[in-house]
Amino acid sequence: MRDFRDAKAMAQTLSEALAAKSVSLSHSESLELIAKVLGARDWNVLAARIQASQRANLSGAPVQIAAPSDQATLPIFPMRDLVLFPQMVTAIFVARDKTRRAVQHAVTGDRRVLVVAQKDGADNDPGARECLHPVGVTASVINCQTQVDGVLKVSVSGLERAAITGLINGEFLAGEIAPIEEQRGQSEEAAALSHAVLDAYRIYANVDLSSLPLQQRARFGLPSADNPGLLADTVAQLLSIGLEQEQQLLETGDVVVRLAKILDLMNAGRPEETDRRRQHR
Repeated sequence: MRDFRDAKAMAQTLSEALAAKSVSLSHSESLELIAKVLGARDWNVLAARIQASQRANLSGAPVQIAAPSDQATLPIFPMRDLVLFPQMVTAIFVARDKTRRAVQHAVTGDRRVLVVAQKDGADNDPGARECLHPVGVTASVINCQTQVDGVLKVSVSGLERAAITGLINGEFLAGEIAPIEEQRGQSEEAAALSHAVLDAYRIYANVDLSSLPLQQRARFGLPSADNPGLLADTVAQLLSIGLEQEQQLLETGDVVVRLAKILDLMNAGRPEETDRRRQHR
């Protein structure tokens, strides 16, 4: 079945079908018509969405992006040294003026933002698509507090994966985003891998989780194997891996593939002590 990624082929088919009935329609007009049929504002918006899907798929796992009607425009928080995952609660320290304005805009609205890692941590103004990773996480701003040094401390709670389909670089950075739907989250393979991940994490972190009741496992920040997607994202946050590897896990919408990658990472070695310095974002 064709979807939005086949838009160009659909436009060509439409143009040829109309030509057979002596109806003249240029290729660009066909593209605009197909874009509207698929729910996008125009061809430029749909083309950006197609590019986001292609870039997200570079992680090697299929990504299911929601329909255009589910898209939204949110303020963007570009991160120098953080990959946020769904259900992750963390503090972000904001010093850049654009991001401060993005915070102000968010708290006067529905408090939702898109938290996305920038490709170059030294970039002070990542205002172009190529400066940001294609997939981030929508998050809710819990509270804001100005520190003694003037830096704004913003607590956020991760919600869901989302692909960037367009950027608006104005007083603050905003993005047109589309939620990414998880795949195979309730499959038998995911269930089996979830138990394997829990067992592997016990060895990786030197914690005997098997002897603990489910209620006490929460102290280690681990959900049960009944929610494979949440388990994968929780363990991903606890691994001593680099930002690029974390980003690859974030971009993996297939839960089975994500769990398998996490198993491989844990089997590759024990964690090393890391000291992540706080960097202003």
